[in-house]
Amino acid sequence: MVFYQKRGDLPAKKHTTFYKKDKATLYREELVSTKGFSGIFSTKYHINLPTAVRKFEEIPGLQYNIWKEAPLQNYHFLTGNIQSPGNFVTSRNYFLSNEQVEVSTANVTESCSDFYENAAAHEMIFVHHGTGKYYSDYGVLPIRQGDYLVIPKGTIGQLQFDDLNKVKLFIIESTVPFEIPRHFRNEYGQLLEDAPYSERDFNSPEFVEPIDRKADFTLFIKSKNRLYNYNLDHHPFDLVGWDGYCYPFTFNIEDYAPKVGKLHLPPPVHTVFSSSYFVICNFVPRLFDFHPQAVPAPYYHSNIDCDEVLYYVHGEFMSRKGIKEGSITLHPGGIPHGPQPGKTEASVGQKETFEYAVMLDTFSPLKLTTNVRDSMDKDYFKSWL
Repeated sequence: MVFYQKRGDLPAKKHTTFYKKDKATLYREELVSTKGFSGIFSTKYHINLPTAVRKFEEIPGLQYNIWKEAPLQNYHFLTGNIQSPGNFVTSRNYFLSNEQVEVSTANVTESCSDFYENAAAHEMIFVHHGTGKYYSDYGVLPIRQGDYLVIPKGTIGQLQFDDLNKVKLFIIESTVPFEIPRHFRNEYGQLLEDAPYSERDFNSPEFVEPIDRKADFTLFIKSKNRLYNYNLDHHPFDLVGWDGYCYPFTFNIEDYAPKVGKLHLPPPVHTVFSSSYFVICNFVPRLFDFHPQAVPAPYYHSNIDCDEVLYYVHGEFMSRKGIKEGSITLHPGGIPHGPQPGKTEASVGQKETFEYAVMLDTFSPLKLTTNVRDSMDKDYFKSWL
C-alpha cells in the first residue's frame, strides 16, 4: 500500500533497544520488505522469535493439470461447475496461470482453524459472496461482499466466514505486489483528486492485543503448488506494534467511482490495481457516453500484447450473451473479441449500465488448466455468428 500506517507500541527510533516489561529481554524486530529493500516495507515487533519452528514437513499440495492441447480461441467457462470442499485455501480450483499469476475460484465449506501463509505470491481475494473477518498479526479486517482483500506475500493469517453456505471467492495469486497505479498518485504518493477512489476507501487492520502463548500451532505455508506444515512453538499473532506501508487491506468494488466520457472509454480507465506484469480493472454501474450518436457497447478489439480475463460478478452484462454470475471469459492475444451480434445496436440510446465484473489483463500468455476444459461453453467461439 502507498499509505503509512502505525499500530500498537513502537520504540522512538528504529533498530534501537525496545525492552519488554522485565527490562531485560528485547522485543524482536522484524522487517518485512518487498523488492529486496527497495520496495514498500513494514517493521514489526514480536514478543517471540519469528524464526522459532519446532519442525516442518511437506504435505500434499494444491495440484492442477495444464490443458496442453488447449486451442487458441475465445473461451467462456462457468466456475460454479467446478467446486471442491475445504477452507479458503484447500477449496481452490485453478483455471489459468503463467509465470507471474495463478487464477482460481473457491466455494468455501470449512473454517480455517490453523494459520496460512503464501510464501511465493501476494494474494488478491475478491469476495463474490460472504462476510467474515481476516485475522493476521497486523490485526483484524472485517470482510464483506464485494471486497478486494489484498494480502502481501509472507503474511500469516486466517480467513473466517460467518456463514459457510454463502461463500464464493475469485482469487489471483501474483509473484509481484498489487499496486495502486502511478497515474492515480502525486509525487508524494497521495491519491489525486481525479482518482477513482481516495484513501478513505481503503481499510487497514484494526490493532488487537498481542497473544503471548507458548504451545504447538500449525502454520500451512504454500509455495507455488507445494504445501508445508510448520509446527510453531508460539502463537504467531504476538505483535506489540508495527508500522509501515506493507500490510493487508481491503477495498470494496462499490466504492469505486467510475469515469464516464462523451464517447466510449477503453478498459484502462477502470483500473483498480497494477503491476509490471498485469493490470486489474473493475466494471461497476455507471452512466453511458453522452454524445448524441454514441455507441456505448465496446468496439471490437484484438489483444496484441495481453490476454484478457473477465470474472462476472452480477448485473446486466451489456456486451455479452449467455453470461452467468461466476462466469469467466478469456479472450487471448492474437484473435479479436467484442460484443455478440445485436448487442452493439441494442446499446445505442441506452443511458446507463448495471454490471459488476473484475478484469485481469496479463502481459504474458496464460495457460489453461483442465478445469477450463471441463467447465467451458464449447460453442462460445461461435456466438458471433
